[in-house]
Amino acid sequence: MRKILTMLFCCVCLLTAKAQTIPNLYRNVDQTKMNHWVDSVFDSMTYDERIGQLFMVIADPKSDNRNMQRLMRYVNEIKIGGILFHKGNPVTQAEVTNRLQKASRVPMFVSLDGEWGLSMRLSGTTRFPKNMMLGAIEDNRLITEYGKEVARQCKEMGIQINFAPDIDVNSNTDNPIIGLRSFGENPQAVAEKGLAYARGLEGEGIISVSKHFPGHGDTAEDSHNTLPSVHHDLARLDSVELYPFKRYIYDGYAGVMTGHLYVPALDKTRNLPSSFSRPIVTGLLKDKLGFRGLCFTDALAMKGATTSKSDNPSVKALLAGNDILLAPAA
Repeated sequence: MRKILTMLFCCVCLLTAKAQTIPNLYRNVDQTKMNHWVDSVFDSMTYDERIGQLFMVIADPKSDNRNMQRLMRYVNEIKIGGILFHKGNPVTQAEVTNRLQKASRVPMFVSLDGEWGLSMRLSGTTRFPKNMMLGAIEDNRLITEYGKEVARQCKEMGIQINFAPDIDVNSNTDNPIIGLRSFGENPQAVAEKGLAYARGLEGEGIISVSKHFPGHGDTAEDSHNTLPSVHHDLARLDSVELYPFKRYIYDGYAGVMTGHLYVPALDKTRNLPSSFSRPIVTGLLKDKLGFRGLCFTDALAMKGATTSKSDNPSVKALLAGNDILLAPAA
């Protein structure tokens, strides 16, 4: 929790806003105690440690010597700020998490890409329904309870962040990557159900991360393999793709993930991923919509983020305004 509050505090203090929405997780804590802890930790960090806090790497939750040596190098040499594990089992992941946290001088973020709970990544855990089935539930209070149970299991695993909910509006039947991950095709319903899930997560102290801003629902390509394009005008984007994100931000939730999408109505720079676009990340998300939480990139090793071999994805994403650089290319 302290790690979460540290990053949220830095975002709030370093950025100014015209109509900002302070995340609930930041607003609902003892400001004096938090500021004291943040200042004491930040002032004690070296420049390398401060830079390392920007990076969250993906790693295998294996305890063999070769894998642990690699993970310890991330912690001791790169000074990483966080980690996202690949698929594994809960016992081994817990063991590896404890060893890494013990080795890190600054507490690390541990995250889950768990849109439908731990079972999306960890074998032998509770299997929950995917978002499209949740989209059929009429009583959204049940989805909040679902989020609370996912949060409880995250805390048991030492996880502080869940990269959920996916609030993309599923408006393209040919979409190869969103589909069942979406709550549906109605922007209002998607927003309500995404907020219910986030309410459950954050009510139990787990930071939620909505994705994939500014909206991956109406694409016919997968950003893992290429750079998809979204060719809608501003009016359509505002009423459909952006609608759930606006609701999420205004209700005070703490995390947003930027997608690797080409959206010319928002930035005409040819073939520039939205995750690298300062007009989209800073101009739209932070300045216009007033988001003051943590902004994560989607995985930077994805093909949608590596369209130009001459570019450094991490540098471009940071200059665009992202706070956490997820899974940079090796």
